[in-house]
Amino acid sequence: MDEQQSELPLPFPELSGDLPLLPARMVNEYSYCPRLAYLEWVQGEWADSADTVQGRHVHKRVDKPSGDLPAAGEEEEGDGEKLHARSITLSSNRLGLIAKMDLVEAEGDTVTPVDYKRGKRPHVAKGAYDPERVQLCIQGLVLEEHGYHCPEGVLYFAGSKERVKVVFDEELRAQTMAAVDGLRLIAAGGQMPPPLEDSPKCPRCSLVSICLPDEVNYLRQGQQIEPRPMSVGHDHALPLYVQASHAKVSKKGERLEVSVDDKKVTDARLGEVSQLVLMGNVYVTTPTLHELMRREIPISWHSYGGWFLGHTVGLGHKNVELRTAQYKTSFDHKTCLHLARGLVRAKILNSRTLLRRNWRGEELPDEIVAALKRDADAALRVDALSELLGIEGTAAARYFGAFTHLIKKESDAASFAFDFTRRNRRPPADPVNAMLSYAYSLLTRSWSVALTAVGFDLYRGFYHQPRYGRPALALDMMEPFRPLLADSSVLTAINNGEVRPSDFVSAAGSVNLTPDGRKRFITAFERRMAQEVTHPLFGYKVSYRRLLELQARLLGRYLLDDLDDYPNFTTR
Repeated sequence: MDEQQSELPLPFPELSGDLPLLPARMVNEYSYCPRLAYLEWVQGEWADSADTVQGRHVHKRVDKPSGDLPAAGEEEEGDGEKLHARSITLSSNRLGLIAKMDLVEAEGDTVTPVDYKRGKRPHVAKGAYDPERVQLCIQGLVLEEHGYHCPEGVLYFAGSKERVKVVFDEELRAQTMAAVDGLRLIAAGGQMPPPLEDSPKCPRCSLVSICLPDEVNYLRQGQQIEPRPMSVGHDHALPLYVQASHAKVSKKGERLEVSVDDKKVTDARLGEVSQLVLMGNVYVTTPTLHELMRREIPISWHSYGGWFLGHTVGLGHKNVELRTAQYKTSFDHKTCLHLARGLVRAKILNSRTLLRRNWRGEELPDEIVAALKRDADAALRVDALSELLGIEGTAAARYFGAFTHLIKKESDAASFAFDFTRRNRRPPADPVNAMLSYAYSLLTRSWSVALTAVGFDLYRGFYHQPRYGRPALALDMMEPFRPLLADSSVLTAINNGEVRPSDFVSAAGSVNLTPDGRKRFITAFERRMAQEVTHPLFGYKVSYRRLLELQARLLGRYLLDDLDDYPNFTTR
């Protein structure tokens, strides 16, 4: 007769060396979702949501330190009334834990931690959900480590103004220590836990657009149910462009103010600015720089002619794990070739789609469409990056050889200004090439900001070889989006009459946009970035601006072995 062997608890080894103390809040997150705890604790991810902002508001009062705890083992003289201490932080090296307590009530030799929660009390059997009970129990354990008697704690729900008593019995203590050991184990193992499947927890999670639970499950398991559109919220913040010569950008309260010759020109709310884009000789005050870096709002610097020079960010992303995986992959020739094949194939297919959608005049010749399809298929069969460069060049020659048939022909005398025969650059010799070069610079900047925000190193790519000052990864990732965003914006600006032949200047064989023409083209480019498209894999609508971040995060999931392959974006 078989007897079931009871399980013996195997705690994680005692904390030693320079390992950090585990915050009680992170153990709460682990109990709620191990993947969420890994993203926050190991990879340093964070994103605000309405719930987290409201939670900070609820904690405003208790986050202000006041009162002192009596020394452990000593009873305060008095009439027996409770003492209150707010915003107390205690730690235990033996347990390897640290806890910030909203409120600690002391009466005699007994202390009671009180943890504030923003919502209403849930009507569940134990009075509260396990993650909140575990977090509160950690506070009790840490207080006991400091010599206090702490048999129970209290959860205060601000939404319903109710207190729920939580007894620290043996069952809860064992559950709490199991969660602590579990979090330490996944952190030490370096492997992100799988996402929850079709969980009701995901839609309100602040990290849903970083975690991508439905998208990862869909790609890993080949599920038939399309992902929920949880990670594609609206773009509430947009780029602020400043190109006026000698303009000044300063901070006035919660607004950015742009002035020229000490006269205010415009302003924008800080919360509605996703990045500050500066063209030419623009001055930014030091307090403005500090505030933008504190908020992790990047500043992109361009020359007066539009060349992308670089960007300024705050401390940057802390995800060392992602960058380590990026560097490791960049030295793996086989994986680099695999990624490069997919990027070039997607670029050729998207170029083919743009030709088919925007062809003017007679029907698009079948031989061009068929040739581009052959080029795309051939890109998957190459054995070296040099071969891939050749196929990409051949496809680009076919594509730009037909590009003139996508441009609207005017009957006026100035129509020759938008004649296009071939692609040229450095310097661009005609208006169409000038706009294409400028559009690619804007696209490089957009991808640079998206990749930096996710945690990548811009200068280490997989297809474009590293070279001093070259954002190789941004150039890699923008390949499939050149026709979709840059070329499409050029065609729209020309064919809709937004940019006119008079919006260009020519000097020493180089053609460039005037300030007014550049302003109108930026408008066309940003409008394209805000346009929604149906994702060919996931089925939901997403703006191109948000799509860049989504694709960057999917690349990260692939590099960290969360996905079997990187899904390139190709339009249908």
